[in-house]
Amino acid sequence: MVNLELYKVFYAVAKHGSLTRAAEELFISQPAVSQAIKQLETQLGTSLFTRTHRGMQLTANGGELIFGDVERGLSILNGVEVKLEELQKSASGTIRIGASETIFQYCLAEKIVEYHKLYPQVKFELISDVSPKTIEQLKTNKCDIGFLNLPFETGAEIEITQSIMLLNDVFVAGERFSELKGKKLSVRDLTAYPLILLQQNTVARSVIDHYAKSHGVALSPAIEIDSWGLMKNLVRDGMGIGCIPREYVTRRVAEGQMFELNVTPAIHTRSVGMALPKGGNVPFALRAFINLFERD
Repeated sequence: MVNLELYKVFYAVAKHGSLTRAAEELFISQPAVSQAIKQLETQLGTSLFTRTHRGMQLTANGGELIFGDVERGLSILNGVEVKLEELQKSASGTIRIGASETIFQYCLAEKIVEYHKLYPQVKFELISDVSPKTIEQLKTNKCDIGFLNLPFETGAEIEITQSIMLLNDVFVAGERFSELKGKKLSVRDLTAYPLILLQQNTVARSVIDHYAKSHGVALSPAIEIDSWGLMKNLVRDGMGIGCIPREYVTRRVAEGQMFELNVTPAIHTRSVGMALPKGGNVPFALRAFINLFERD
């Protein structure tokens, strides 16, 4: 079978009637063009061009006979390449996102809405679960991208590509504990009050426990829960002092439902990270979603 590249050279020479102009279009040398034409003529067993003072002209019993078919064939192949290129540069299909309910609410909701306005044809599958479950879903190809509370050990198969939001854990209380407003407190002082903390085996709880232990304190919460939303309601209603990322309680503090305690030293800042399977394929739809975070 004749090499397709030889037909491309033939078409360029026939179109321009010039070896030089064909070489310029194809970004190869003129001798390479001449050699390709000779090779094609040898393989087809016929002369394709005659050289005249006007340039290269198709022969009646060779070049003219195949020119139309070559032109149509190359046009079809070019259309195939364009379609494939467009497929790689268009957003379609479904993006499966794994994250906790809180991360969806505070970190991702606006980005998902923004993306939908740009690419309304793309569907979202939102898989709400804690960070360890999100990692397992990434490893088993049940979601395409995950957003995790950091720090978190993901294993060799998963790569944390970037941090998308910083979180500053603070202690907050409702009006029942108004005597603590503005008062300088240590983490040890807080042990005299009922504490509301997330359940153990969560990133947020491990960060708080490590912070307390680094100051010689072991926290024994009065209530352990698995939801920031429930914690905020219990704090508001005076059930105890909670520890919540400042970014998650900004509105409630501004509305006076609760206030931030002045606990020193502050807990180290942590973050929410973006996780992807290491070495996995990133189609255009997913890349476009990731780009929304990279430009911030």
